[in-house]
Amino acid sequence: MTENLPPCPECSSAYTYEMGALLVCPECGHEWPPATAESADNPEDGAIRDAVGNVLADGDTVTVVKSLKVKGHPTGIKAGTKVRNIRLVEGVAGHDIDCRIDGFGAMQLKSSVVKKT
Repeated sequence: MTENLPPCPECSSAYTYEMGALLVCPECGHEWPPATAESADNPEDGAIRDAVGNVLADGDTVTVVKSLKVKGHPTGIKAGTKVRNIRLVEGVAGHDIDCRIDGFGAMQLKSSVVKKT
């Protein structure tokens, strides 16, 4: 029962499969939300979306979906960390969320690593 899943955007492997809300490539290990493939074909109103496709807005509360390394800090941001009162910005290198995280201070995150709560 193979569904019509898009190939991996990293290595172009045709063996992608679904794992929860993400698509996974077994060859290179890349994970991505299925909405990424759809939004590349369908540029909508320019809305910023989280890892599972929910539209984000200023003041939302989000949860980090994967552990992140932070330069200059001995421990990173753990998956499941809540970030309150985000602000959407035109960031550098895809970092489109401006926020303050307890214990880390002000920083920018990519919308692809958070989920709206």
